[in-house]
Amino acid sequence: MTKRKKEKTAQNKGQWIAYVVFILTGAACGIFDLMYMDTAGQSEKGLFSEIIPLALMLIGIYAAMLIQLIIHEAGHLIFGLMTGYRFSSFRIANLMWVKLDGRIRCRKLHIAGTGGQCLMIPPDLKDGKMPVMLYNFGGAIINLATAVLCVGLSFLCSARSLGWTILMIFAVIGLAFALINGLPIKMGPVNNDGRNALELSRSEEATRAFWIQMKVNEQIAKGLRLKDMPDEWFKVPSDESMKNGIVATTGVLACNRLMDQQRFDEADTLMKRLLAQKNGIIGLYRNLMVCDQMYVEMISKNRKEILDGMRTRDQLRVMKAMKKYPSVLRAEYVYALLVEQNPKKAEKLMAQFRQCAKSYPYPSEIEGERQLMALADAKMTAQQEYIHGTQTGN
Repeated sequence: MTKRKKEKTAQNKGQWIAYVVFILTGAACGIFDLMYMDTAGQSEKGLFSEIIPLALMLIGIYAAMLIQLIIHEAGHLIFGLMTGYRFSSFRIANLMWVKLDGRIRCRKLHIAGTGGQCLMIPPDLKDGKMPVMLYNFGGAIINLATAVLCVGLSFLCSARSLGWTILMIFAVIGLAFALINGLPIKMGPVNNDGRNALELSRSEEATRAFWIQMKVNEQIAKGLRLKDMPDEWFKVPSDESMKNGIVATTGVLACNRLMDQQRFDEADTLMKRLLAQKNGIIGLYRNLMVCDQMYVEMISKNRKEILDGMRTRDQLRVMKAMKKYPSVLRAEYVYALLVEQNPKKAEKLMAQFRQCAKSYPYPSEIEGERQLMALADAKMTAQQEYIHGTQTGN
């Protein structure tokens, strides 16, 4: 079996494991729900005796998922601190607590397809290594521990009571979180925590790439731009190494840095090369790179047929889901300004960008985006002056 087929088989296997866990979790929660409804409905028959318990259970399931998500990210934080990492940021949904200028501040950041994220500052590499197992497995460990705790506490409640049912649902969902994140599987093109831990423990190149990503995030939080960071952090890996999802992110960072340096031709060439490969760059990063490609095209040749080819249904769907993300807003602003030549729409998008900038956690990234938008403004002004000069004969 070829390496490519093995990777595809691993992805399919991981997806099937995830589907089975989700189905069993839903079935278990449904059974506990029916058991409670049967008990609750014994004293009083009627429509409300069935609807109210069902509504309570649906709320309980949603609350359990949210709490287990918070617990999961807290697990990464706890075990990271235990193994030499330092706090950088903690995000649940679009609320983010990030350390800026030595203080923890609340900001907003929405990343499509993610429920939360705990980013930390890594310890120094020693002989190309650093502790990675507990930090990555930390979320699953805490989810499993809370599941066991909930089962233990359920013995203090009457069987099939409301308290017993809620505890059992918490336990089932905690176990599901632990399995989905802890079993070393590949979920589509993305590794879960368990697989990341194993790959990091086996590859010094992946470990260094992981360290670089976290160090870059640390420097951004300190107010540095990508263009001001060490050159050695942004060396593009070999095509073979780029097949590893962790290593591939270094290639993405290299493209982002070229954009921040306004080396647009080099950025465009590298982005075209990476996007043409079957590598480990995840879908969201690919879509954000296309936004940068669109920008480069718009401030240079601005060929609508090329832009139409980039603005596929999938690309527009992702951009809509990430419509409050700075680089997406920048791409849409420049499209409205230079392609559609719709100043009212462009001004509306600029207002959205300013609103986003107020709560965005990283001011240095906002500064870079503003400079890119200013270049588009300058291009639009030059075009208008050229048209005006042509019309007046000057």
